Amino acid sequence: MDKQSQIIQELGVQPTIDAPAEIRKRVDFLKDYLKANPFAKGLLIAISGGVDSAVAAGLCKLATDELSRESGQDYITLGVFQPFGEQEDIEDSYAVAEAFQLTHKVETDIEDAVDELCLEAEYGLKSIGIHKHLSVGGKGNVKARTRMVLQYALAFELNLLVVGTDHASEAITGFFTKYGDGAVDITPLSTLTKRQVRLLAKELGVPEAILNKAPSAGLWPGQTDEKELGITYEDNSDYLEGKKISEEISRKLESRYELTRHKREPIPRI
Repeated sequence: MDKQSQIIQELGVQPTIDAPAEIRKRVDFLKDYLKANPFAKGLLIAISGGVDSAVAAGLCKLATDELSRESGQDYITLGVFQPFGEQEDIEDSYAVAEAFQLTHKVETDIEDAVDELCLEAEYGLKSIGIHKHLSVGGKGNVKARTRMVLQYALAFELNLLVVGTDHASEAITGFFTKYGDGAVDITPLSTLTKRQVRLLAKELGVPEAILNKAPSAGLWPGQTDEKELGITYEDNSDYLEGKKISEEISRKLESRYELTRHKREPIPRI
């Protein structure tokens, strides 16, 4: 088996999908996990304004609405908006909530918390003789982790499961939330490529403006996944769907896959 086939198999990607069937499968997946965890009263999804969280939000809302009708209990989907100070595209997050008629919404501004954590980290560095501010990437990671802390604070109080937006096109490059990055409880998009996520978005009725946005984790101004990696999601999706792409891009993707293997594996146990 060649490297491309091995990676495709490990990530569980299919070369083509039927969007309605995939939506049904993933909604049932969420419902089954909720039913298997009796404490859980619903799902929490952080809505960034990008296509991945929009699709996850749509799946969550379908799942909790169906469970509520079927069980006679109230299951909710909580949409969480997490700007760092002013977020230019915050209206996209609210547009997703409106598109899927989310009745439960919370906004948590992480700026003050992130600044305090970074300051404490810099004091820590100073205590061992290192006088520096956190790097741009380091502060970006603090933002990501702070968002997860707040999600779990809300989820704990409301007995919710935290839903991740990770998919195969992020897993191959290590651009996803796992363990040291904060972790999530369940990932309904994990075997999809970015292109396939967009297919589900169209089927679910995600607003058109969100479909055309450049993917970004919002870790620093102007940050985009494609710029940071030097790999387009078109090439990434082609590779994972078994298509032939340039050897240079294939090598880049395979190198990233090996470099970030630790993020895809369970916590090692002795």
